[in-house]
Amino acid sequence: MLRREFMKLAVAAGIGLSGGAAFAADMPAPFDKPEEVKIALVRYLSTGDFFQSYLSGVEKQSAALGVDLRVLDSRQDAALQADMVDQAIALGVDGIIIQHGLTESMKAAAQRAVDAGIKVVAFDVNVENDAIPQIEQSDYLLGKLALEQAIKDNGDSFTAGYVYVPGIAPLDRRDVAWKEVKEANPGITEAAMFGTLDNPIANSVANQARSVLQANPNINVVFAPYDEFAKGVKIAVDEAGLNQDIAIYSADVSTADISAMREPDSAWAATVATNPAVVGEVSVRTLALMLAGEDPGKQVVVPPTLITQDFLNEQDVKNMEDLGQKMPQFQHADVSVAEWIPLPAR
Repeated sequence: MLRREFMKLAVAAGIGLSGGAAFAADMPAPFDKPEEVKIALVRYLSTGDFFQSYLSGVEKQSAALGVDLRVLDSRQDAALQADMVDQAIALGVDGIIIQHGLTESMKAAAQRAVDAGIKVVAFDVNVENDAIPQIEQSDYLLGKLALEQAIKDNGDSFTAGYVYVPGIAPLDRRDVAWKEVKEANPGITEAAMFGTLDNPIANSVANQARSVLQANPNINVVFAPYDEFAKGVKIAVDEAGLNQDIAIYSADVSTADISAMREPDSAWAATVATNPAVVGEVSVRTLALMLAGEDPGKQVVVPPTLITQDFLNEQDVKNMEDLGQKMPQFQHADVSVAEWIPLPAR
């Protein structure tokens, strides 16, 4: 509340906030009265550091704008997530961010919100609706860059384990990269595919990975394109004493991931990621542009970056803050920005 009051006073006084030229005269409706703007974040996935960081970005950008944010968390219950969209509609929100989910459960719910005159954006869930911009991290590129590093490190002939759960938009897009790389490199053999989103995800994947590694002792690379998957595989690899025999390649990053990658003889060789907090900020800014009558485009892409274990060790990166300093693109993405949108303080 104090921050919102400060925001209003600063805007009224013509003070630029966090690098944004936010002046009262420049704030378009409805952001000339930001305290009256209500938005909702409707979540499917929330377990793990990535999603906590994403939520933090949503909260910080919402606070910078001074809007009223409601967070609705379905905890991987597809039917409940659809119901929560209806709850948000009933609350009279102006905009909704749909974060992950299943196309079959969210397509109709998203359309109901649009029919109610609510602006909607979707992060990493395909709701098959031209009125709803898709926000993504270029998931195909996340997968492609990780696999290119795997080939660089291991050559174009290796035996792989692959962690995948179909039906989740970002994982499906990363799967396209995996299929392309396998087709282009016949020496890559997929010995086993496994995966689950059962909570806690890392532990559930670890249980599967133990059996997979025991049944397939020739696996020397694991493609686990989601950091909770990679954590689970690493648990199993460490327990089996295979950390010097198997290399793990993933997507997404967090402080906990950095720590795991930097452990002595860690099997986790590389990941490809954007800062999830920045993606959260972009989600809110995209919705804000729509509420102000501007067109952010049908696809809003936050570009990813390759992060290797060698880089983290050479630069002595200990956490996400260090990573942001060593990789400036982690601090801010110049995506869905406008003169009138104040950015969160750094």
